[in-house]
Amino acid sequence: MAAGIFRFQRFRTRLLVLMLGLLGLTQAATYLIVTQANRTTAVTAINAALARGVQQFEAISARREADLLLAARLMAADYAMRQLFLIEEFSPATARSALESYQDRIQRLQMPVIVLLSPEGALLADTRGRTTAEQRAAFEVLRERADESDLQEATGYGFLNGSFSQLVMVPLLAPPPEVAAWVGIAFSIDEETARELKQDSALEVSFLTGGASPRLLASTLPAALADELIRQNVAEEAAGAALNLGGEPYISTFRRLPTNSDDPVWIVLQRSLQDELEPARALERIILFVTLAGLALAAGAALSIARNVSRPVQRLAAHTAVIARGDYATRLPLDRTDEFGQLAEGFNRMSEGLAERDRVRDLLDKNVSPAVAARLLRDGSALGGEEREVTILFADLRGFTTLSETLPPREVVTLLNRYLDRMSAAIEAQGGVIDKFIGDEIMALFGAPVAQSDSADRALAAALGMRTALAALNAEFAAEGRPPLAFGIGLNTARVIAGNIGSHRRLNYSVIGDGVNIAARLQALTRDPTHGADIILSTATLQAAGQIWSTRPLGTVVVKGRTGTLAIHALDGAPPRAGN
Repeated sequence: MAAGIFRFQRFRTRLLVLMLGLLGLTQAATYLIVTQANRTTAVTAINAALARGVQQFEAISARREADLLLAARLMAADYAMRQLFLIEEFSPATARSALESYQDRIQRLQMPVIVLLSPEGALLADTRGRTTAEQRAAFEVLRERADESDLQEATGYGFLNGSFSQLVMVPLLAPPPEVAAWVGIAFSIDEETARELKQDSALEVSFLTGGASPRLLASTLPAALADELIRQNVAEEAAGAALNLGGEPYISTFRRLPTNSDDPVWIVLQRSLQDELEPARALERIILFVTLAGLALAAGAALSIARNVSRPVQRLAAHTAVIARGDYATRLPLDRTDEFGQLAEGFNRMSEGLAERDRVRDLLDKNVSPAVAARLLRDGSALGGEEREVTILFADLRGFTTLSETLPPREVVTLLNRYLDRMSAAIEAQGGVIDKFIGDEIMALFGAPVAQSDSADRALAAALGMRTALAALNAEFAAEGRPPLAFGIGLNTARVIAGNIGSHRRLNYSVIGDGVNIAARLQALTRDPTHGADIILSTATLQAAGQIWSTRPLGTVVVKGRTGTLAIHALDGAPPRAGN
């Protein structure tokens, strides 16, 4: 059924569908290849940008760590800070004032938090003016690590009052090498940090906690997308992962940051695949536009080509109908030099050949019987023959010589043609073949060239038909004031040689044998008034007939050219009809 749906009757439609189909498939494949290549390139570019973003974050963190360590060291080495621990009684208020003063001097670090811890980890002073367990916990981890370190310094990440921060811890020696206190500085990692990294890397930046209750710390994403990111429930580090945010794929990378708490903190770097593909989308739209324009142009070209092809084909098809009607004179005017022009020229040559064939056939039909003409056209004109039993009929017009002397030649020919036409019609009506016209004499064959099992009956019926036709013609002549005509017919059945006889340049289909001579002699016997018969047949013909004809015996005669006698009969009438 599917094949029937796509079966088109018109060549124009087939060509149009074929061209548009091939072009459409090619362009669609090209478009798909380009879009896939663009996507692959975009993903590769994003992954490279993510790798650079991680490196940039690590570089920024390293620089900030170095800045924080330098600031902490300078403060720990400051004379005024050391004096706070060399006096007999430590003053927290004085220490806090010193911290705030020092904080003002390092504004480029964007308001870091500075704390002083005792050697045992107790909070001595801070720039926030309040002591929290979280602060002590965050810095206590660093103090323990610094105390165990050979350099007596430590860095890391932690939470201060809910704010995720980068931390450093250095010792304050007063007097050296005694640790009088620990100086800790914290830098908050917040929205500003995320925006700064986004500006450097052109990536979306987010900081969030993991665990059972994930929490967003900072993000450059819109609020709705940031909420979706939290619901992704990041559980492990991954690079090049595709997260669906807001119905768009975001290629993402995750890095876990070491903290002083059990809940992990992740930095997530992302870039929208759609944003990365946007420049390529312009190329894809151009390809799509070119494809549509190409399809439109191809449709026009296909229609033009189809018309250029189908029109001459239609004209050729129409001309075949002209030839089928037998009109070989009309020519196909197709002024082209291509294959269609050659085909039209071939059609015209074929028409000429068919016309010539019909002329030859018409001449054959006029000069020989249609059956002989058909055989010549079918089997060719090779010399030779075959033995066959036939019935030969000779008919001769009586008194024609006298008639020729009394009438003008043109009128004689007219009368003769009328006579021969009626006699020929009677012979051909019974399937007989006119072998030849010899002046006013007719030689006809029954059973050749087409074999007939009832050739004798056909010949006898043709002779009676000729008698009837002559009576009708004489009635016309009487009405015209012309004298009547008479004929004599001889019939004989015998085995003869039938075939093409003559030379290679001129042929005549005829029969040869003694039986032909007998038929001619029987026709001559009709001139003898003692027989009183215009149709005489041999005993061989009477015996070959399948029906009982109305005949009367005429005795035996000696035929010229034969040594024995021959029994002959007169044909008086047709066989009686059944039931009579």
